[in-house]
Amino acid sequence: MDDEAMIARRPGAMTDEMPPARSRGRLADEVYDTLLGQMMSLRIEPGSRVTIDVLARELGVSQTPIRDALNRMEAEGLVVRVPHAGYRIPPQITRHRFEDMLEVRLLLEPAAARRSAERASSKQVAGLRRMLEEMAELEGGEGPMAYGAFGLRDAAFHDLVALSAENQVIREALARLHTHVHLFRLLHDTQVTHLAMAEHEEVLAAIAARDPDAAAYAMRRHILLSGERFRRLFDEAKGADGMAEEA
Repeated sequence: MDDEAMIARRPGAMTDEMPPARSRGRLADEVYDTLLGQMMSLRIEPGSRVTIDVLARELGVSQTPIRDALNRMEAEGLVVRVPHAGYRIPPQITRHRFEDMLEVRLLLEPAAARRSAERASSKQVAGLRRMLEEMAELEGGEGPMAYGAFGLRDAAFHDLVALSAENQVIREALARLHTHVHLFRLLHDTQVTHLAMAEHEEVLAAIAARDPDAAAYAMRRHILLSGERFRRLFDEAKGADGMAEEA
């Protein structure tokens, strides 16, 4: 399965009606995506503990794909193994980590968007459009799971841009950040999805128009605006701490 097919499949995380036969690797990928969606929707909360047997019962699968998915997440720093006690979900990112991630994104993602405008195939542009259509269907969805599903597609959209840029080093570096997992865990706000959709449309329009400068500008603008939306959470938390100390 090629990269584009994998990205197109990944947002379809596990549902209650699961096909009877899948390969171990594919099932582990579905478990992985389901767990990411639950983390982004805060169904699995920061600092909480998860165990293989409980997840297997909840998702209706054997322990093997659960174990494979958690091992992958541990290697990526998304969960922490606790000896004889399962796994723990790390706390939310710090302000310092957030700013570092933002700086790296501003270095890499506008460059990826620029190259995408120069190199993306018509098939890849169509794939980006389909991804935005899927996101639009979830944009006004109610409940945390719809928010998590939107987050998965948001991440997939950015990955498709990096894929179409044909620079594997940039794509791998961005993937290791797991930006959307960390950001969506900070805030559950449908306004965020609405604003992100409009900004993604600008990025796609520039890529489809084969305008490298406009694509780089649109992506940079999107990342800066996204940074402002999430940065206020840290500012509000700091302000609340200050008032608590004064009290």
